[in-house]
Amino acid sequence: MARIGFIGLGNMGLPMAQNLIKAGHQVEGVDVNPAALEKLKSAGGTAVEFVKVAAARADVVITMLPAGKEVRAVYLGAGGIVESANAGTLLIDCSTIDVDSARAVAAEAENKGLLMLDAPVSGGVGGATAGTLTFMVGGSAQAFTRAESILQKMGKTIVHAGGAGNGQAAKICNNMILGVSMIAVSEAFVLAEKLGLDHQKLFDISSKSSGQCWSMTSYCPVPGPVPTSPANRDYQAGFTAAMMLKDLKLAQDAAKAAGAKTPLGADAARIYSSYVESGEAGRDFSGIIRFVRG
Repeated sequence: MARIGFIGLGNMGLPMAQNLIKAGHQVEGVDVNPAALEKLKSAGGTAVEFVKVAAARADVVITMLPAGKEVRAVYLGAGGIVESANAGTLLIDCSTIDVDSARAVAAEAENKGLLMLDAPVSGGVGGATAGTLTFMVGGSAQAFTRAESILQKMGKTIVHAGGAGNGQAAKICNNMILGVSMIAVSEAFVLAEKLGLDHQKLFDISSKSSGQCWSMTSYCPVPGPVPTSPANRDYQAGFTAAMMLKDLKLAQDAAKAAGAKTPLGADAARIYSSYVESGEAGRDFSGIIRFVRG
């Protein structure tokens, strides 16, 4: 079993770390929130005050951080992971960040003799808790082979997407599809309402027809058809509108840098930006249907 330093014990990181503990790994956690550290300790983990201490003792370091700025600071700053970890340590960043930051951090890690993967996730808090996340992994084949058994304790689907940064590329492309499709499904249900078509009837038809997609069949934005969807809990967040907006902005930044045309992605980013600015940043992203209704 590995000694794992886990940096970032938020809504996603904490249950991921808890699943590693359940699998028998020794987990040392670092977080600015004392309550999160207490929950880790209750699950059998150890709280560590400084990143450099956890990194220096770990066989594997896993991070789950808010954005590229924090990832660069934690990995590349003074007393950070790259400076403190021993040669050969495996580093896995599960944050969702820009591709350029992921590749920059990986390059610095490799120069230090460290193995680095970017491994953003899909599946939300529910997937993190159940250990059914999807990992989109970028990095060397050597690093992926070493990491796979660890990732399997936190996820159900683990895909090696290619070299450094490709995990992030896969994540932002996937979530651009998700953001666009949720708006489309929401618009269809609102139109159905205006035309006098029952929600369940539309679901029964479209979920078995050419309109079928994950946003409808797994996360339907109206109450009733999919009992587990946030629509049945007043859109209590599994994946917030603010997080969706972040990913859509990352996709737009990447599209501009790559010279790719993504007009629907751009429209989705604009719509989610308006939704977030209306005061719904903490609401689930499927609540966009309420904004579509006006």
